[in-house]
Amino acid sequence: MRKESTASIRLFKSDFMESLTHVHPITPLIFWSPVIFWLFKEGVIKDHLSFISFTLTACVALLVWTFTEYFLHRFVFHFKSKSRLGRYIIFLFHGIHHDDPNDKTRLVMPPVPAVIIVSGLYLIFKAIVPAIYLKTFMGWFLVGYLIYDYIHYATHHFPMTSRVGRFLRKWHLQHHHTKEPVQYGVSNPLWDYIFQTVPKKRN
Repeated sequence: MRKESTASIRLFKSDFMESLTHVHPITPLIFWSPVIFWLFKEGVIKDHLSFISFTLTACVALLVWTFTEYFLHRFVFHFKSKSRLGRYIIFLFHGIHHDDPNDKTRLVMPPVPAVIIVSGLYLIFKAIVPAIYLKTFMGWFLVGYLIYDYIHYATHHFPMTSRVGRFLRKWHLQHHHTKEPVQYGVSNPLWDYIFQTVPKKRN
């Protein structure tokens, strides 16, 4: 059920730790933009990427982001942990959002957990992506993340009157209000259709 209270659910006894779980929606943009610009500068100037290579890397990175968004949401943030610690960690990262989806201070990812997740993904990509493309790839991957973050925020707090906006808002809010394991994509439904995690009536 949708929570209507404006009071946030407290997660930590420590005021400092609690403060890290709340974030103004502009924070991810301010935090990650310098990182993205640095990655693009290094990729284009230092690694001498051509415009075509830069563009193709963007397409690949954004596509990989959409899969990562889907994978993390479905298999990590909705993982049914059997341990108390595991359930607590999942609640901190995502369960809190389902319990209180209208808390404006918890709709975008705070920098601390975001850095942890991005660092882990960077190590994976470093082993896969050729070094000459890695920085540009990570830059575009983070652009994809920011697009996701702000689409997610908008689905909960803006009317989103365009055709695409209405679809994405309805798509995500249905995920919140169903008991079915469906609709894990937030910025797009691509991987939901590929892996058939769409509502049964749409199959």
